[in-house]
Amino acid sequence: MDVATVQAHTVRTLVVSQAVGAVGVTIGVATASLLARDISGSESMAGLAQTFQVLGTAVAAFLLARLMRARGRRVGLVTGYLLGAAGAVLAVVAGVVDSMLVLLVGAALLGATTAANSGSRYAATDLAPEESRARALSVVVWATTVGAVAGPNLTGVGASFARAAGIPELTGGFAIGAVALVVAAGWIAVRLRPDPLLLAQAAAPVAPGDAPSRSWSRFTATVREVPAVGAAVVAMACAHAAMVTVMIMTPLHMEHGGAHLEVIGLVISLHVLGMFAFSPLVGVAADRWGRSPVLVAGGVTLLVSLGLCGSAPEGSSWQIFAGLFLLGLGWSLATVAASTVIADRTPLAARTDVQGTSDMAMSLTAAGGGALAGLIVQGFGYPVLAAFAALLGLAVVVAGAATGRQVRE
Repeated sequence: MDVATVQAHTVRTLVVSQAVGAVGVTIGVATASLLARDISGSESMAGLAQTFQVLGTAVAAFLLARLMRARGRRVGLVTGYLLGAAGAVLAVVAGVVDSMLVLLVGAALLGATTAANSGSRYAATDLAPEESRARALSVVVWATTVGAVAGPNLTGVGASFARAAGIPELTGGFAIGAVALVVAAGWIAVRLRPDPLLLAQAAAPVAPGDAPSRSWSRFTATVREVPAVGAAVVAMACAHAAMVTVMIMTPLHMEHGGAHLEVIGLVISLHVLGMFAFSPLVGVAADRWGRSPVLVAGGVTLLVSLGLCGSAPEGSSWQIFAGLFLLGLGWSLATVAASTVIADRTPLAARTDVQGTSDMAMSLTAAGGGALAGLIVQGFGYPVLAAFAALLGLAVVVAGAATGRQVRE
C-alpha cells in the first residue's frame, strides 16, 4: 500500500469533515447563550450552555481517545460527530419543552464535536513523515476557518427554518447543525478508509499492547520518559486558556465604551481569522525552522497581543483590533507547534492517550480561565485580566524553550 497516497487521501477527507463539523458546532454559538437566558429566565445563567459545552469537550476528548486507541480514528471521529448531533437535537428539544436541564445535557454532548474536530488534526499526522507533519496538521486546522466563518452567518437561515418548522426561533441553528454533524459522520464513515491510525499501528515494530494498561498511566509514563511532551502539553493548555480568557470578555469591554454590535462582531471575526486562516503557513514554518522556535514565537505574539489589549480603552480602538487579531495568531502558532511536538515525540503505543489527555487539559484550563475572567473583570477591570493572561503567555514561552532544549539533549 502506498502510504503517501493514503496520507494525501486522509488529509483531503479530514479537511471536508473538519469544515462541515465546524459548521455544525458553531452555527448555534450565536444563539446558545440567548436560548439559555430565555429558558432559565436569568441573565446570570446565560453562560452555562457554553460552560457545559467546554466541559463536555474535555470529557469527550479523553473518552474518544480511548475509543480511537482500540478501534481507530474512523470509529472515534464518527462517534464524536454523532454524539454532537444528538446534543444539537437535545438543544432543539430543550427549546420546545422549555427545559434548562435538557439544554445543558445537549450542550455537553455537543462538546464531543469539538473533541472530534480536535482529534482530526492528530489523525492527519498518523502517516505523515516528520518533515511534513506540521503542514498536514495545520491544513486540517485551517479547514476550521470555513465552519467558523460560515456557521454564525447561518443564524438567520436557522431562524427562518425554525419558523417554517414550528420550533422556537433560537433552536433553528441547532437543527441545521445536527444535520451538518450527521453529514460529517457519514463522510468519515465512508471516506476514512483505510484508517490511518490502524495502518500506522500495523506497520509499527512495537504493538500498542506493550504500553501500560491504563490511559492515564500511558500519559504519565510518556511525560516522564519524554519531558518535551509534557512541556508541549503545558504550552498548548496555557495558550488556549490565555486566548479564551481574554476573548470572551472583549465584547463586554467594547460594549462598555459604546461600541456597536457590528464593530464587536468585526473584531471577533478578525480574531477567528488570526486563529485559523494562517495555520498552513505556521505549519510550513514549524517544518522548516523547527517546532520550538514557532512555539516560542507563539508565546511572544500572545504577550504582544495582551499588551495591546491591556492598553486598549473601552469601546473601539486600533489596540483592540490589533490585539485580538494577534491573540488569535499567537494561539495558532502555539497550538500547531505544540500539537506537532506531541505527534513527533509520543510513542505510537501511547499516541491517542497523550493526545486525548492533552486536549482534555486544554479544555479544562480554558474552562477555569473563562470562569475566572468574569470575576477578574468585575473586581479589577479588563487591563488586569490581560495582565493575568500574560502570565499564561509567559508560560508558553518558557515551555516552548524547554521543548527545544529537551530535543537537543
